Amino acid sequence: MSSAREQAWREEREAKVIPITKHRGATVPHPAEAPEGSEAPEGSAGPATPHAAEAVAQAVGNALSGPLGGIAGRLLGNGWEQRAANGLAFLRRRLTGDYEIDEFGFDQELTEQVFLSLMRPIADRYFRVEVRGAEHLPAEGGALVVANHSGVLPLDALMTQVAIHDHAGRHLRMLAADLVFVLPGAGELARKAGHTLACNEDAQRLLENGEIVGVWPEGFKGIGKPFADRYKLQRFGRGGFVSSALRAGVPIVPCSIVGAEEIYPMIGNAKTLARLLGLPYVPITPTFPWLGPLGALPLPTKWVIQFGEPIHTDAYPPEAADDPMLMFNLTDQVRETVQHTLYRMLVQRRSVFF
Repeated sequence: MSSAREQAWREEREAKVIPITKHRGATVPHPAEAPEGSEAPEGSAGPATPHAAEAVAQAVGNALSGPLGGIAGRLLGNGWEQRAANGLAFLRRRLTGDYEIDEFGFDQELTEQVFLSLMRPIADRYFRVEVRGAEHLPAEGGALVVANHSGVLPLDALMTQVAIHDHAGRHLRMLAADLVFVLPGAGELARKAGHTLACNEDAQRLLENGEIVGVWPEGFKGIGKPFADRYKLQRFGRGGFVSSALRAGVPIVPCSIVGAEEIYPMIGNAKTLARLLGLPYVPITPTFPWLGPLGALPLPTKWVIQFGEPIHTDAYPPEAADDPMLMFNLTDQVRETVQHTLYRMLVQRRSVFF
């Protein structure tokens, strides 16, 4: 479409009132109710009409109920019909745009059906994550989970998200670094998975909305530290996470993760290449870059995620967040709790891999 035609289409669309679906403060245009005559620009991949989605779902359903049904039964085992029906219903909602997101862009259905389903086998079978202390996570209401960060890539954050969902029935809303939202595609995926930029304003809004928010205060200093410094916590910043918890009056739950440090033993850092690429570091490990793509495969270490007893903040008034000494003391308390728990877990660990 020419630029003049596209501009005319946009002006015409903006001049018309489109019904919207509301969800947790978000306003999302419902494509099935868009006004007639509003032609989409060429090359745009808008949601399919309900009739087209029904046709696709019906075609797939007919195929599975026909000769493919027997093959599917042998390959997928018992209960495949229900799983197929759920998958077709999910496909229909995706094609018609009949799904909801919140004001931060969180797509709960996509997170549960796709993101968590892809990460769960990695957590359960590859890293064999053992979760302890899940009872310290509140069943409802806001809470701030503060964890150590390690492993070159932020896989520890993703595994923590799976652990909280599967063991506490809650969704973890992570505070991510700026870099995540400037990488092509990564920012959009992070938003849909429920995560947002690491800033006090967003953190406080999520906490006040009753969400579990996750923060890794070490940042790149934690995941990019040398292997020789494993399990030694780096500086926790200026305690902005404590300020958000105090203003929202929610508990702080310390989280200690053992096993992530060894997935990519970082023995060097290609600093010149990192500067050229605009990255905080480019790791050199015993397998990367020497083995090429195979060297990017993380080592199958055994993980333990321990949630500690919550540190309650509801006894403090909201203005306590402006007291720098209190901020320092609470930040130091959280850091020391995580560090001592790591030491205790390392003493109890018998093997890195088993």
